[in-house]
Amino acid sequence: MKRREGLVKLFEACNSREPLLQLHSQALKSGFSKDAFFATKLIALYSKHESVGYARKVFDETPERSVRMYNAALRSYCREKQWEETMFMFRKMLSERKPDNFTVSIALKACAGLWAIGDGRVVHGFVMRNEEIASDVFVGSALVEFYSKCGKMGEALKVFEGFSQPDVFLWTNMVTGYEQNGNAVEALEFLSRMVMFAQVKPERVTLVSAVSACAQLSSFRLGSCVHGVVVRNGFDSDLCLLNSLLNLYAKTGSIRIATRLFWKMPEKDVISWSSMIACYTHNGDVLEALNLFEEMIDRGVEPNSVTVTNALQACAGACNLNEGKKIHKLATRKGFELEVAVATALIDMYMKCSAPQEAVDLFKRMSKKDVVSWIAMLSGYAQNGMAYKSMGIFRNLLLDGTQPDAVSMVKILAACSELGNLQQALCLHAYVIQTGFKDNIFVRASLIELYSKCGSIDNAVRLFEGMVYKDVVIWSAMIAGYGIHGQGGEALKVFDDMVKHSAVTPNDATFTSVLSACSHSGLVVEGLGIFSMMLHQYQLKPRPEHYGILVDLLGRTGELDKAMEVVERMPNPAEPHVWGALLGACRIHNNVKLGEVVAKRLLELEPDDAGYYVLLSNIYAMDDKWENVSNLRTSIREKGLKKIFGQSVVEAGSEIHSFVAGDRFHPEFG
Repeated sequence: MKRREGLVKLFEACNSREPLLQLHSQALKSGFSKDAFFATKLIALYSKHESVGYARKVFDETPERSVRMYNAALRSYCREKQWEETMFMFRKMLSERKPDNFTVSIALKACAGLWAIGDGRVVHGFVMRNEEIASDVFVGSALVEFYSKCGKMGEALKVFEGFSQPDVFLWTNMVTGYEQNGNAVEALEFLSRMVMFAQVKPERVTLVSAVSACAQLSSFRLGSCVHGVVVRNGFDSDLCLLNSLLNLYAKTGSIRIATRLFWKMPEKDVISWSSMIACYTHNGDVLEALNLFEEMIDRGVEPNSVTVTNALQACAGACNLNEGKKIHKLATRKGFELEVAVATALIDMYMKCSAPQEAVDLFKRMSKKDVVSWIAMLSGYAQNGMAYKSMGIFRNLLLDGTQPDAVSMVKILAACSELGNLQQALCLHAYVIQTGFKDNIFVRASLIELYSKCGSIDNAVRLFEGMVYKDVVIWSAMIAGYGIHGQGGEALKVFDDMVKHSAVTPNDATFTSVLSACSHSGLVVEGLGIFSMMLHQYQLKPRPEHYGILVDLLGRTGELDKAMEVVERMPNPAEPHVWGALLGACRIHNNVKLGEVVAKRLLELEPDDAGYYVLLSNIYAMDDKWENVSNLRTSIREKGLKKIFGQSVVEAGSEIHSFVAGDRFHPEFG
């Protein structure tokens, strides 16, 4: 008896592989190896410190298996996510022993892992036939988790409502279940019921799910309320919760609050740094994102693939090729250069930094490609003026067996619209119908834009008028289509129809479309009226592109002084494209004096853009200032700047060929 008690104490103290092997040997020598108690201990210890295989061997060699031994074996498979083996052993147990509440909970976890809704319902039926197990809140939590993970929140709710006094775990599983199934409102309503009416104190996991629900809704107000609950319940130092809050504030564009929270955190891990870098990146503060990434490296925090992906997105936003190449080297050293997400971010960065060849080389080396990788290449070619190559990428994507999703389809249609090839547009429209994307609002809007840019406004109108449901994206696309064709009057009619005869409210994209249409048609008075409507009736804050179009609108009609006044009164410093629009207007109206002022400001912002030097040179040439022309041309040569040539494309047979003026590099030339 004393030997057994001593062995029990040694088993309780065992915490590594070596003493476990010695204890197993001792149990064999003492004749206790077939004892159900010691066999159960051995199974649990082997699964923890050695392998499930060793644990199974002990199980198979024990003739008399208790319920606890079965539970230990089931738990070992479940911990390794070997769901099928877990269910196989559960069925084996049913023929030998009666499962208890622990057995049932493990089996339900395996059913959830397999999405085996039928098997789970069988287990639920067994539970309902056993009153003691059915009343166990631990089993109730397992049932709620099972139904939640299988997307059956209605059945999860029925289980929950079967308990008169649900504990914190049941409440938490309901909140988490709703959040994970995309029912963010219901998740927060359950949290409110839990705290306000049931007066159950939420635990950390409950609040993480609640914060994630607020992030799904992009609700700063609700997120702030949950943050208050976090503080009141003493979780304001919990790293996991603080990381969730950082993600919430990033998604709601609350950069200042996220920054303050980040620097107040008593502890930060790589997820914290990654979340803050993503916050800056996705909210347009790419320079701050890169500064933070550099500080992270300086502090010795090891970046993971998510951190690198976020930093590369910042490089793409900043068009910072040098920093992007440094991060590429870091990714290579860390061994995740060719991970799909990282490689895709690298491709996107190189394309946006006008280095397509580096993107092509990396794409070729990728052993695994997902639809996002293919679309990064396709969009990248279009961004770099090589939309004719985008269609080749699309063809290869389909040959590879990759199926585009709706987001990808939008980008494919956008790339094709750069070509202006009506035959290609008709083929893609047929593909959209064939693959079931025709009811997607964004795909429909892209088709309207595609037909408009391919010169077929009739097809665009036919598509628009055939739609029963039109949201703001569809209306904006049709207005933009008329604008592209210089039919400003028709664009204004569509806008008027939208405002007066539909329940749709115009957004900033709508105003971009209608202002652009007015600009292309020289409708100055109407354009100024639309801009005023945007400001006062809809109280929308103009974006840089709105100011750019307004400047272009005034500039086209010779109102250069008013255009300059608009630029100087902008709430934020004008971006290069705004100054560029004004410089172009100076050239059209031969205003050398203002052109010099505008060019000076523009070249301070973009000193390496040869196009602006050429534009100013043309202004001087029109005024016969040939010495100034000569000086500018010399400056272009000394700086090594090159003007980007416009390309034309021609379809011959089934191939599209690109060329520039005087091009002699085609293989068949000469």
